[in-house]
Amino acid sequence: MCIEWLFFDVGNTLVDESKAYETRLREAAALIGKPYELIQEEALDFYRQNDKGDLAVMDKYGIPKPKWPKEDERLYPETVEVLKALKAKYKIGVIANQSLGTAARLQAWGILQFIDLVIASAEEGVSKPDPRIFEIALGRADCKAEHAVMIGDRIDNDVVPAKKMGMKTVWIRQGGGGLWQLQGPEQQPDFTVDNLGELVKIF
Repeated sequence: MCIEWLFFDVGNTLVDESKAYETRLREAAALIGKPYELIQEEALDFYRQNDKGDLAVMDKYGIPKPKWPKEDERLYPETVEVLKALKAKYKIGVIANQSLGTAARLQAWGILQFIDLVIASAEEGVSKPDPRIFEIALGRADCKAEHAVMIGDRIDNDVVPAKKMGMKTVWIRQGGGGLWQLQGPEQQPDFTVDNLGELVKIF
């Protein structure tokens, strides 16, 4: 496997969004008028059905989507050490569906120093799973798809489109995306891990 670039998603990949999802679902539960625990379980059920759990719950009850609480996002404990280790051997990139200012947030978390290229949907005007965002990343990296790896928590947004491009893929089963039920060879990642720390054993 001749790999030059490792591309990462951000949410539930490098950054732990579990507290942010909890905050959002608690706000949703208050709007719906049901206990948080019930709404949380409904969201998890939607994730198990390969749906975006929090958004599916809001659609079900017809409530407005609460503002995303960015202040509740945290790095996973192993993020810095893993990026540091991988940076010694590979170029590191980000391909993520994120709001404006992704590079600034990566800087604030102290990890931009390990990242060579940031491709974010808000800045590029195109979102995963659209293949164009992967084409943009590979083009700016001057890297052929077969020499690149996409690492993310979402089968639909990360694994499937990257595989179609010819990239290698890693499914990191963190957050709601980790509950996805694989269906068919097009959804099968090259590697499956349960946390970032396992990446250093592969790469």
